[in-house]
Amino acid sequence: MTETMPVWARETYGPASGTVLTRVPVPRPRRGEVVLRVRATALNAGDVRLLLGDPLLVRPFFGLTRPKHPVRGLDVAGTVVAVGADVVNAELGELVVGELQGGGGLATHARIAADRVVPIPPDVTTEAAACLPIAGGTAWQALDAARIGLRHRAQRVLVIGASGGVGTFAVQLAALRGAEVWATCRAQNALLLERLGAVHTLDHRTSPLADLPAGRFDAVVDIAGGIPLRDLQRLVRADGRVVLVTGDGGHVLGPVPRMICAAALSINGPRVVSLAARSRPEVLAKLLELVEEGHLVPVVERAHPFAEAVAALAHVEAGHTVGKVVVTQLED
Repeated sequence: MTETMPVWARETYGPASGTVLTRVPVPRPRRGEVVLRVRATALNAGDVRLLLGDPLLVRPFFGLTRPKHPVRGLDVAGTVVAVGADVVNAELGELVVGELQGGGGLATHARIAADRVVPIPPDVTTEAAACLPIAGGTAWQALDAARIGLRHRAQRVLVIGASGGVGTFAVQLAALRGAEVWATCRAQNALLLERLGAVHTLDHRTSPLADLPAGRFDAVVDIAGGIPLRDLQRLVRADGRVVLVTGDGGHVLGPVPRMICAAALSINGPRVVSLAARSRPEVLAKLLELVEEGHLVPVVERAHPFAEAVAALAHVEAGHTVGKVVVTQLED
């Protein structure tokens, strides 16, 4: 293994345009960790929020005046090239995928806790696998929180903001759980979502959700944000649930005021759940199985080579990504 490696880093908070190519030491595995030769890194909205240091509430945890992790990229797939002490679930040369803590995926090598990686099945590409940990895992946990597929009757779910990474997985997974899926998206993305399993699509900016009958859905999964919580509550049955996935909010406190409001509204109405998704390797393994079996398809809007990582970050930063954006690296 070479002594240094190229990484795309931004040492201060700010837009993607300030990210530069530099070199840092290749990481060495500590106890319980492995080092991956990165083959694919999927970008998420969370990467952009950490890039900008927004909201300010997160900075005490991720760096008060500058990021603790200047290299973005949380979801990585790659080959195990070094193994630390006490690692029993990963082997040298094995292709695995997992979610990094803090970042570091826009590099040729990344260090990750061995208990956070899952082997990639032979028929699943590293590009597809890299899309799954955060976006696929969040969609799975959102549907669990919404109790979709956990009741013994037909269910109807509305996914708001369904054309992004989490949304495209949520539509497919809800359909696989037997739900009737409605989805909001821009008109140009309607056909894609119908192919993924939505039975009805609408653009809530031109077809207001207020026009839909009250109690129409068993659950609403809100990924887009910006819609009054009472309007979302009105759409679900008395025993239904609204699940908030979006981290949007004010520049200082982010989603916290909305979360507090959700808790208050849940006292006398349908429950509004603020999702705090976490890394769950057992869910990632199930998602990989579904991809291998052809039941789940990661939607990749763009795949950029490593040399174009800044363009990939800038595209996610601009918003309106359809599915996932992935940065890929060639085999050595």
